[in-house]
Amino acid sequence: MKFRKLHIEHLDADIEISSFGTDLEVSEWHVMIHVTPMGDGFPGQHARLCQAARMLQDMPGMQGATPIFKRYFLSDSTNQQPLMDTEGECCTVSCIQQPPLDGSKVALWMYLMRGVQAETIRCGGATTTIARHGGYEHLWTMGMTCGQGDSYGQTEALLDTYQRILNGQGADIQANCIRTWFFVRDVDTQYHGLVAARRDAFSRIGLTSDTHYIASTGIGGNPADTRSLVQMGCYAVKGLSQGQQRYLYAPTHLNRTYEYGVTFERGTLVRYGDRNHAYISGTASIDNKGNVVHLGNVREQTLRMWENVSALLREAGMTMDDMAHAIVYLRDIADHETVRSMFAERFPDVPTIITLAPVCRPTWLIEMECVAIKEASDENKGLDNL
Repeated sequence: MKFRKLHIEHLDADIEISSFGTDLEVSEWHVMIHVTPMGDGFPGQHARLCQAARMLQDMPGMQGATPIFKRYFLSDSTNQQPLMDTEGECCTVSCIQQPPLDGSKVALWMYLMRGVQAETIRCGGATTTIARHGGYEHLWTMGMTCGQGDSYGQTEALLDTYQRILNGQGADIQANCIRTWFFVRDVDTQYHGLVAARRDAFSRIGLTSDTHYIASTGIGGNPADTRSLVQMGCYAVKGLSQGQQRYLYAPTHLNRTYEYGVTFERGTLVRYGDRNHAYISGTASIDNKGNVVHLGNVREQTLRMWENVSALLREAGMTMDDMAHAIVYLRDIADHETVRSMFAERFPDVPTIITLAPVCRPTWLIEMECVAIKEASDENKGLDNL
């Protein structure tokens, strides 16, 4: 990974960039953009953020980089999302109320690629961006919501809709979905409905503890529509051969999720001929018996969380130096300065966003997810490049 940071003075915007393969046929970037409040409220901050994103693509080394998806972290999605022209975006977009804890009203995570053919389609009330190269199709579907029913019914409807979207592209959840995100309104009371619906839906399509599940984050977050209890985003890949995916367990540090009633993988490794991708699910301070570790101590929970993520990446043949980005979720805003300083010291270059988003267990004070990318080893010979 290569890292750089930019500051656009007249916008008071900071851009954090990780890049991989800029001299290869297919290159990719993970970008976090933050703005400093200037007394301009949401419209001004959003405008500066968008201008910084546009300027990024004209900067040296970024020419030809195509946005594949964007996620906006908002402080008040119900009032702010209607002010955004997401219909005019050139890629799939997710907007979720998970307030950035740097004092701003909005922050942005972008994923860009170069060397692919990108197309964005609308289906089932959602947008999907498809990035094609060689025999692969990468399908990013974001911002799916359903405004009717309880959290069980909404999750069930969203998974049914997503299955139809994939079917329309000659794919399905079981064979092709790599990563999911579930954002849950009032996670302390609504999460159980999501868990039950996902478990039942997966069982119907043949995803069980004897086969595999999908890397995932289930976390607190408010969709703009106040009737929506769950918002879902997904990433799928067509064209993978048997053996290109491997699931990550780190049994010395973590237990299998089905042991406490949930159905996701701790992480997924995807191997290509020229690089490996590791998708690490939302990971917290937990031991290999499923117990929360270091109750009430955010510093110690952060250290244990890092230890768990490191163990998963080690199983993938990577280290935390291979992280392309990190998203950090906090339950208590008062813990921000402690966590911010810890991440700034340990990962000064990695694009990072810290948000206010309660984790699915009340005693978990912090959770993180990440993507890591590393140049392929000899064992990847014979596989197609990304």
